[in-house]
Amino acid sequence: MNPKSGTGRTHPATLTLAAALGALLAGCASSPLVPFSTDTPPLVLVPASQAGVQDKRGRFREIYCAVLQARAGEVPDHRPCDDALTRLGTEPAGTGQPVPLGASNRRLVAAVVPGIGYDCFAKWLQPPGTVAQHVRKYGYELQTIKVDALSGTTNNARQIRDAVMAMNLGPGAPRLVLVGYSKGTPDVLEAIVNHPEIRPRVAAVVSVAGAVGGSALANNAEQYQADLLQHFPGAACDSGDGGAVASLRPGVRRAWLAGNPLPNEVPTYSVVTLPQPERISSILRGSAGKLAMIDGRNDSQVIFYDQVVPGSSLVGYLNADHWAVVVPIARTHTTIGSMFVTENAYPREALLEAVLRFVEEDLTARGK
Repeated sequence: MNPKSGTGRTHPATLTLAAALGALLAGCASSPLVPFSTDTPPLVLVPASQAGVQDKRGRFREIYCAVLQARAGEVPDHRPCDDALTRLGTEPAGTGQPVPLGASNRRLVAAVVPGIGYDCFAKWLQPPGTVAQHVRKYGYELQTIKVDALSGTTNNARQIRDAVMAMNLGPGAPRLVLVGYSKGTPDVLEAIVNHPEIRPRVAAVVSVAGAVGGSALANNAEQYQADLLQHFPGAACDSGDGGAVASLRPGVRRAWLAGNPLPNEVPTYSVVTLPQPERISSILRGSAGKLAMIDGRNDSQVIFYDQVVPGSSLVGYLNADHWAVVVPIARTHTTIGSMFVTENAYPREALLEAVLRFVEEDLTARGK
């Protein structure tokens, strides 16, 4: 797709993603983000350690820094390690152990469950596939699990179940790592809880910028705004069961977490996006500002504490906004990159390699 028209003006299709998603993310500005309601389980905001979360940021920093340094001339969008990660509070010290950078012994398979609306603009996005190509060189695999772009979490959890059960992963210890991005995380968590038959096939669950506790932006959004994505050029999606937006509301997500303890046999890991304010793309600053009325520590879509899976291992905080961590818009659409997604560059190839190396090492330490 050529992002410019023959006259040199921005092609209308170039503006469609910004317009559709902007409407979805903005919601109704006149309503409070978190209205008064008694339809919620009792809640308390406590340090992660008191929610059963293990802080393993020190070791992940060692691994990510080693990968970034070793791949500096090999992968795009390189950043120094201190710019790729956000240091929050008192971070645990590293282990001092060496970081192996050779071939994987476990040959983990990362299966990504994307966020809301992905199938609506995937063809337009034209992802270059460089992340899969990169990790494959070290014995890992990357694939995407197709779920409904605009359906709720229960529907998509069933689709994840069917995809996992259909996979031929070979004998031996499980190698499948379910990676949920944004709404993909609650989709994955519901799959693990609702469909226990998949657990023996899953080595781990990784949440990346996951809407674990929902997003307050969804309180003021409606499904018809998300449905606008069906009209994006080349969209291959429909409204599904129409439950995507409702399933992202914090009251819904927190009630689900309260009533559905996660199984202990599947280790979970939380990768949180917590960008410095200047690292948020221009199109996302409005939604970041709305969330800042609750807490300025957000990635433009989800507050940082709502991205942590209860009882998980906290992997790290990334200095990237909600789109930059996964969606490579600026690489294939430079006009939109320069106008709207101005902070979209992030070393995604190095990040996934580091996450898989960290998970592989941690699983070994657990005897999994």
